[in-house]
This record gives sequence, C-alpha cells and structure tokens, in this order.
Amino acid sequence: MAKEEYVSRMLVMLIMIMPLAARGSRLYSWANRLEETGKEKVTNLQFYFHDTLSGKNPTAVKVAQGTDTDKSPTLFGAVFMVDDALTETADPKSKLVGRAQGLYGSSCKEEVGLIMAMSFCFEDGPYKDSTISMIGKNSAMNPIREMPIVGGTGMFRMARGYAIAKTNWFDPKTGDAIVGYNVTVVH
Repeated sequence: MAKEEYVSRMLVMLIMIMPLAARGSRLYSWANRLEETGKEKVTNLQFYFHDTLSGKNPTAVKVAQGTDTDKSPTLFGAVFMVDDALTETADPKSKLVGRAQGLYGSSCKEEVGLIMAMSFCFEDGPYKDSTISMIGKNSAMNPIREMPIVGGTGMFRMARGYAIAKTNWFDPKTGDAIVGYNVTVVH
C-alpha cells in the first residue's frame, strides 16, 4: 500500500509541476544562446588622428562650456564635437583610412584631462564600414596614454581592447594636434 501511495503522490506532483516548468521556459523565449566557438581574433591597428580646431575648416568645434571655463588653465568644462580624419601616417595628406567621430570634454581641473567618447569609423580596406568605440580618460599632456575600447560594429562586433595614444605633433597656440593611435582589439 505504501508503494502505491508514493507513486500516486509523485504523479500528482508531476501534474502540478509540468505547467509551471512549461511556463518558466516561455519566460525566457526572448534569449538564445549563440554558438561558442572560441575563435576570437586579435587585430592591431595603427593610424593617426588629425584634430584641427583652427582655420576655415575645423574638424573639432566647441559646442558648450562652463561659466568659468575661460578662467581655467585646463579649459575645464569645455565640450567639443569632432569629425577628425584618420590617416595611415602622420602626414595629413597620407591615405585616409577613416574618421574619428564623437566628442571630448575637459573633465579635469588640475591637468589637461579629457573624457573621450569616440567611434573610429573605417572607410577603407578590410574594415570598411566597421567601427570601434573608445570611451575613457585621456591625460592629454602625458607622452603616452591608454584608453579602453568598449565595443564595435561590422568586423569589430563585440570588440574589446585598448588604445595607446601618443602625440606626434601639437600646436599650443591653436590646439591643433596629430596623435598616433595603436589599437589592439579582441573581436
């Protein structure tokens, strides 16, 4: 008799649990696990960023500033929108490989420190129409800076990595600069 009672209870429990289990699986119908291949690529890119604030055709323009920005030696509070050329070499006339589009703002009172949010948008070669997204602090007066790569599109979908920036040329009168970027991306 105990065995029959045990089997009956188990059947009743299964009958009660089945609809709950089915409902639970429907709750997660929006999520699908993709194939995990383990075939990530590592790509290294070297290009030059041409930031031009002066002249008739600037590629970086101030769009906002704080009330005391003009009194600040670091331009604290100034925000710039950019659409800078990315070239193969430091020569502005060298081959255009893409554009750096986004913004940077002076975020430090004690040093020239920029918070940068940029997309490196490639227009040539195997990475044409792909982008890499960089966001982070750029201690602009340091000879070498490192910033995180936090995403990408196209060939760089799901990208992560880092960018090493080194100023190649800077004009303190105008603020114009040419900066070399060496970017390592896992994608």
